[in-house]
Amino acid sequence: MIGQLTGILVAKQPPEILIDVQGVGYEVHMPMTCMYELPELGEQVRVITHFVVREDAQLLYGFNTFAERSLFRQLIKAQGVGPKLALTIMSGMTAHQFVQAVTHDDVSSLVKLPGVGRKTAERLVVEMRDRLSNWGFATPATDAAPIDFGELDPTVGGSSPRDDALSALIALGYKPAVAEKAVNTARKGQPDTVSSEELIRLALRAM
Repeated sequence: MIGQLTGILVAKQPPEILIDVQGVGYEVHMPMTCMYELPELGEQVRVITHFVVREDAQLLYGFNTFAERSLFRQLIKAQGVGPKLALTIMSGMTAHQFVQAVTHDDVSSLVKLPGVGRKTAERLVVEMRDRLSNWGFATPATDAAPIDFGELDPTVGGSSPRDDALSALIALGYKPAVAEKAVNTARKGQPDTVSSEELIRLALRAM
């Protein structure tokens, strides 16, 4: 129903963003690997979307490219994988990294993600291998390009980058204790001005 949004980026509250499209604000859930590449607040942004309708909610999931959305759609077709787990998987690794993990039967990398046990990881490798056989991620921008991290809107929530990062990781499925340890590790050696998105990226790497 809604396949794309183009408007002004109003707020970032990982893993959600708010886009103003001609006066209408759309809340969009995004993988962190996609959120890293968003422009600064107040700038125009285009997001490729996938619309999910549930009994209790209507949700939009957003991506920077059609290929990333396609991967998301393939993931939610896999047994035992819903939109939330697919979002978590794509937050913990780029689309290219996921394809490489499946191609090389790298179950160990997949089980590091919250909600992905060994059986789920093995099933993902089997189910996704054929679907991703012709995937074209030869030179993924998310792996190679410098990342421009925008600040969160300071008027939203009034919380610190640490608290925002912690909330985002918990929302992605990480246990509070694990998330807090990872964020504390990520903060070491970082300036006080570090953004929550940078803390999330470093915390995910730490885990």
